[in-house]
Amino acid sequence: MVDLASMTRTARALVAPGKGILAADESTPTMTKRLAGIGVESTEDRRRAYREILFSTEGIGEFISGVILFDETIRQRASDGRAFLDVIRDHGVIPGIKVDRGTSPLAGFPAELVTEGLDGLRNRLAEYASMGAGFAKWRAVISIGAERPSPTCIEANAHALARYAALSQEAGLVPVVEPEVLMDGPHSLERHAEVTSATLRAVYEHLARHRVALEATLLKPNMVLSGTQHPARAGLDEVAEATIAVLRATVPAAVAGIVFLSGGQSDEDATERLDAINRRSPQPWELSFSFGRALQAPVLRAWAGDDANRPAAQAALLHRAVMNGMARRGAYNPGMEARGVSPT
Repeated sequence: MVDLASMTRTARALVAPGKGILAADESTPTMTKRLAGIGVESTEDRRRAYREILFSTEGIGEFISGVILFDETIRQRASDGRAFLDVIRDHGVIPGIKVDRGTSPLAGFPAELVTEGLDGLRNRLAEYASMGAGFAKWRAVISIGAERPSPTCIEANAHALARYAALSQEAGLVPVVEPEVLMDGPHSLERHAEVTSATLRAVYEHLARHRVALEATLLKPNMVLSGTQHPARAGLDEVAEATIAVLRATVPAAVAGIVFLSGGQSDEDATERLDAINRRSPQPWELSFSFGRALQAPVLRAWAGDDANRPAAQAALLHRAVMNGMARRGAYNPGMEARGVSPT
């Protein structure tokens, strides 16, 4: 029997005040690209060593509530023999798992994608739950172009997200629903808002059809931004106001929380925008973060594949976690970056 109360408690714990999620769910090809960027060969042992830096950082549990893992990672162990799952839980952090299998072209719709991974998902979710995962994540990708996205693309991805979410709750895992509307392109802030609204409306319509309990879910959306090639980039207040307006028009109040993705933003831009959004509280939901590159980029640079740099790499992660914890409360300012605000 599904324990809705337990899942609801987990969802709320993931968006506890001052905390957010570390997305460390990079697939092997993605991790290979990131390691190549610092001149490091991608072997299983090097990937494991890098992830151990993340998961063993002292004090991380004060600002990080959950960690999203990849299938390889959830099965790995630290150098002292402990399972990564235990290393994470020892910090009071909830382990989660990415369960989609990436995107494929949507047949008949050039340049549009649909996320794969529903085949066999019930059994995979049951295994991850038995291993100790507390939540799952599935990412859909929506791009903006001259005739994109099509209603078919939005519907196909919303349907897959809803099926995944229902199966996750059946297994006792909190579904993190991630419909990402990409910021790539020359579109305006208004166009990004329009597509994000249409996508979220479809997602919540399908979640309702599949009887997903919203109080035991999290939404992982993009912030509303100008396209990367738009000549007039929206300012901080415009981004925050547009993002809140879209969410208030589309996301039911029953949802436990919203954990923004960083989606190609720089680490400091993502933090500053998260802070601006949280300064427009109160809202019906907790407004938190689920950052990947915006937390990890400084860690990779500091580590550079040299284990002697482990303390510097962990300090970089803790610093970014502190900054985002402050932004989570609407208490961040860029001057904190140089001052090195302590995690107290």
